[in-house]
Amino acid sequence: MSGRFDGKVAIVTGGASGIGEATVRRLHGEGATVVVADIRQEAIATLTASIASDRIVGHRVDMIDAADIEAMIAAAVDRCARLDILVNNAGIGSFGKVTDIDLAHWREVMGVDVEGVMWASRTAMPHLERSEGNIVNVASIAGIGGDYGFAAYNAAKAAVINLTRAMALDHAPRVRVNVVSPGLTRTPLATGLTENPAIMAAWTDGLPLGRPAEPAEVAAAIAFLASADASYVNGHNLVVDGGGVAHTGMPNFTRILEGASHLDGAETLVRR
Repeated sequence: MSGRFDGKVAIVTGGASGIGEATVRRLHGEGATVVVADIRQEAIATLTASIASDRIVGHRVDMIDAADIEAMIAAAVDRCARLDILVNNAGIGSFGKVTDIDLAHWREVMGVDVEGVMWASRTAMPHLERSEGNIVNVASIAGIGGDYGFAAYNAAKAAVINLTRAMALDHAPRVRVNVVSPGLTRTPLATGLTENPAIMAAWTDGLPLGRPAEPAEVAAAIAFLASADASYVNGHNLVVDGGGVAHTGMPNFTRILEGASHLDGAETLVRR
């Protein structure tokens, strides 16, 4: 049976674990040749060995190093003779208010999360124009609104979302550019959140579906945007968060009313 990506070549940065790994597996499973680009050589080797296919290529890259990014793109095109899809998934997290973050850390976050996306896109663009390919960036719901203690990450992911829009305008009609914004996802880097009972209890109203996303669920959204099924989707931010950003942030009045013994004040508020 043919796949959506038969004959296509994709690069997935940060491709050796989490959302990146799930995306590699999804694109490969639908016929693509996939370059697994990651800074962790051992993780690349583990993933490529587990798939064991001549359509999987590993490449170590440091996304804060422009020369490394250029070499990654060149190696992919030399090896595969074309490039159709670039998934800019690599990124790093950050915790702290602006009064906590030193300039070196701020620049590191911006370097990986924003400049890495820009430089990979810039370097890949001539090849993508030839193939009439596309870019899918991976941002976060943290780029849509603010969070407590995530100043650098919020700023970086917001930049990725608006960079996506700018590139979608500048490089249409030959290259489509879209972005996925996941919510909490059960990845190895998020275990400090997903396996912490206190944090998960506090996250109740932010997870309307009652659980974090699985990496494969985010990968499915990436694969859609990268495919011909999304041929008229350009400059779009596809939120994959189970409905979390649908919430205004107000208290859960339904739960309060159901559990309250004195309802007058709350009932009046709801009736208004």
